[in-house]
Amino acid sequence: MAVGQLSAELPVTRPAVSQHLKVLKQVGLVIDHADGTRRIYRLNPDGVRAIHYYLDRMWSQALAGFELAAQELAGAEKQAALSKSQEEE
Repeated sequence: MAVGQLSAELPVTRPAVSQHLKVLKQVGLVIDHADGTRRIYRLNPDGVRAIHYYLDRMWSQALAGFELAAQELAGAEKQAALSKSQEEE
């Protein structure tokens, strides 16, 4: 998609769209080619795959950490309840 087409759909200026596309190109998320005086941009499948892998890994680690914290909390609550019941005996 050309910069002009993108900027027509967004609430930002054409130069702002160009600047954002430049950054996305630098990090490998989009690729471009010349079409006369225009630059045509499209998603880079390799870049999208890389970010997908990164986000999957990040969420897996975050969820594993959350699960561990929940298990530790449940264990601590169980231990506290057990201690309380032993004190009442």
